[in-house]
Amino acid sequence: MDIGAVDHVEFYVGDAQQSAFYLCTGFGFWVCGQAGPENGQADHRSLLLRQGGTEIVLTSALTPDHPAAAYVAQHGDGVANIAFEVSDAAKAFALAVERGATAVEEPVVHSQDGTEVVTASVLGFGDVAHRFVQRSGDRDQFLPGVMDIFAADPDEGEQLLSIVDHAAICLPAGQLRSTVAFYEKVFGFSQIFEEFIEVGSQAMDSKVVQSPSGKVTFTLIEPVTDREPGQIDTFLARHGGAGVQHLALLCDDIVSTVETLGNRGVAFLQTPGSYYDQLQERFVRSNLLVEDLRRTNVLIDEDHWGQVFQIFTQSQHVRKTFFWEVIDRHGARTFGSGNIKALYEAVAREKITS
Repeated sequence: MDIGAVDHVEFYVGDAQQSAFYLCTGFGFWVCGQAGPENGQADHRSLLLRQGGTEIVLTSALTPDHPAAAYVAQHGDGVANIAFEVSDAAKAFALAVERGATAVEEPVVHSQDGTEVVTASVLGFGDVAHRFVQRSGDRDQFLPGVMDIFAADPDEGEQLLSIVDHAAICLPAGQLRSTVAFYEKVFGFSQIFEEFIEVGSQAMDSKVVQSPSGKVTFTLIEPVTDREPGQIDTFLARHGGAGVQHLALLCDDIVSTVETLGNRGVAFLQTPGSYYDQLQERFVRSNLLVEDLRRTNVLIDEDHWGQVFQIFTQSQHVRKTFFWEVIDRHGARTFGSGNIKALYEAVAREKITS
């Protein structure tokens, strides 16, 4: 199937312009394309945002029959499509359907001025789809004949965030193993990591699948039903089923990046001071100064290959579902699961001493 990197991520949202304002002013994305009634797309408006190697499409329904209308009504704003780069979209689509995927959109060719893009979509998990995207010609045109591309903004600013590192996906209890098997069979992904995470009286089961290219990674999580309900149960209830809980964006200098984003108005989760008091017991050393981590609320975890630094934003959605992660890898290949337990224990210590 020759899946490369994440081509783009499409969100269905109630107000594309409002969502774009937050991502542009806070995270440093810029709007570089638009589709809507002005260019023949009467049932929706889409905005194309770019930063580094990340492209995000924000789509709002303008008529009740556009898929974004039903999606937002059921889930609120959220990820509707994670698109894959492929060398042959029609072949990838045919293979996926042959292997058991549900077709969403048959192959379509978009061409203009020497640029050609072929797209086709199949269903992934829940009602989140995967669009196969085959490109030739000018990559910046994105979707010729559909998306009007704006001239480059000479003031687009510093590129703090590069690519989508991974997507974290919440699944209803009992669907984890079958979803892993689905991605292995249909898309040729492999399971690269698994962990059972206990947090006090709560627990969750997690498995990570990755494309052969290593450029598309999904962390799949389901709640454990014989424990008390936790954050995964809350997401599933508020979101109305399976969905993307967060997207992790990769950066090169997390301390500087978090300081910049915070100054722009991005709200991050706060970390109890006692978390940093215990770092010396958890790690022999930290690649970044503990004082800098404490000041910015950045978390640290470690695996056999190195360290990973991460922080999560507060959810800006009315249902408190989707949020963002900023991640900085110093060789580590895993996903900071050790921080879940460490944070839980730190919060407990704070309650005892307060």
